[in-house]
Amino acid sequence: MNFDTHVQMGHPVVLSLIIFCSIIELSISAWLTSRFTAYHNFFSLAERDCTRFLLFTSGWTIVFSCLYMLFFFYLPGSILGSVASHIFFLFLTWAFWTAGATSITTALGGELNRNTQNIFVYPVQLNALQGFAWVTEALVTFALLAVVIRGILTIRRGYGMRGLLTA
Repeated sequence: MNFDTHVQMGHPVVLSLIIFCSIIELSISAWLTSRFTAYHNFFSLAERDCTRFLLFTSGWTIVFSCLYMLFFFYLPGSILGSVASHIFFLFLTWAFWTAGATSITTALGGELNRNTQNIFVYPVQLNALQGFAWVTEALVTFALLAVVIRGILTIRRGYGMRGLLTA
C-alpha cells in the first residue's frame, strides 16, 4: 500500500476525528461561556477569555475542516486542494489550538484534577475543556506533520507546493 492510498483513506478519517473533537469542545466552551456571561462567576479573566478563545477556535476548526474535506473530495486539482493550502490551514489551526490549550492549562494552574473544586465553579467542565483542547491539538499536529511529509514528497517529484495531496 503506497502513501497515496494512505492519504486517500486517512485524510477523511483524521479530519472527521478533528471535527468530532471540535464539536465536543464547541459544546463545552459554549456552555461555559454562556454561564460566565450570565452569572459572572468565572475565577479570573484569563479563565473567561481562554474559554471564549477555545469557542472561537473550535468553531474555526469545524467550519474550515469541513471545507477542506470538501476541497479534498470535490476540488482535488484546484489550489484549494493543494498541499500548500492544506499546510497553511493546518498551521494556522495548529497555532490556534496550541495557544488555546496552553492558555487554558495555565489559567487552571497546570492541573487536571478535581481538587480545583474549591477554586473553580465548573471544575469538571473546565477539565473536559482542557482535555479535549489537548486531544484536538494532537490530532491537528498529526495532520500537519502528515501534510508536511506529503509536501516534501510532492516537491521531490517536481510538482512543487501547488501539487496535489494524492498523485
